[in-house]
Amino acid sequence: MAVARANHTATLLPDGRVLVAGGQSNSRETLATAELYDPRSGSWTAAERMTQGRAFQTATLLPDGRVLVAGGRGCCSPASAELYDPGTGSWTATGRMIEWRFSHTATLLPDGKVLVVGGYNGSNYFTPGVHASVELYDPKSGSWTATGGLMAGRASHTATLLPDGGVLVAGGFNGNDYLGSAELYDPKSGSWAATGNMEAGRTSHTATLLPDGTVLVAGGVANYHLDVIATAELYDPMSGSWMATGAMIAARASQTAVRLPDGTVLTAGGIDSIGSPLASAELYDPSSGSWSSAGNIVTPRTGATANLLPDGEVFVAGGTSTGLQASALASAELYDPGSET
Repeated sequence: MAVARANHTATLLPDGRVLVAGGQSNSRETLATAELYDPRSGSWTAAERMTQGRAFQTATLLPDGRVLVAGGRGCCSPASAELYDPGTGSWTATGRMIEWRFSHTATLLPDGKVLVVGGYNGSNYFTPGVHASVELYDPKSGSWTATGGLMAGRASHTATLLPDGGVLVAGGFNGNDYLGSAELYDPKSGSWAATGNMEAGRTSHTATLLPDGTVLVAGGVANYHLDVIATAELYDPMSGSWMATGAMIAARASQTAVRLPDGTVLTAGGIDSIGSPLASAELYDPSSGSWSSAGNIVTPRTGATANLLPDGEVFVAGGTSTGLQASALASAELYDPGSET
């Protein structure tokens, strides 16, 4: 990339390019720059700058091909949101979120609206609180409306769209505890209901929808001692319960996870129990419930992004090469499932 960055967003566009935006630089500057990666040429081109710098934001591909970037920790107005139009290559401001938030989640619902959940309250930069509030973005009007609030405020959690259109939110940090609780959002009623608790409280983990409709949750940080865990578990939407599955080979948190076309899940990088970025990668096989080595990424990294490209390769970009944000990476790499490199 032209700019080293971590805690950015990366969005696969309808034409196969990847839009990388924002994040933090080596100097911990919050970035407004954006770049486009073209898998056909393997090259980057500069994109128009966002209207403001932001990190720990969300980016959501809308049904019309535009990208909604919302919130983040930034210099000016992190409650703001903006839209990238691949057709014009330009950014335009859209309606401001109701709340100022970062490390939240954003999920595209079947009706085309975007559900934004939880996150830290950025109004106090040094001691941010945690949101239980939830809001919906309507691309047709460009406006935000409040919807049912979480039963427990949380940040650095996961949100997964289920086959029935509901959203599973699991884990995260509530300002005091590392949560094992999970909740379900019903878009029809706009309300939340408790579902089964995970076997382990965790934050900075991954959650991946599997082909059979279950959700694989793996790794994360488990407690105030910053214990990084290798355990994984499966959520069954039919029963609303969790069960343990095979543990990862390496304990990791803040890793990437991508479901491959064959239904296996590739997880890569992250940090270990002493905060060092990992180079290892591994594959989860749903048919056996076990993990196997997938080789090493070229550069150990955490806080990176990963996208499944149209040709089946996985594109990993940016992040940090140490546990510190002062070591942001400009490098990117490709994983080929056929060669396991």
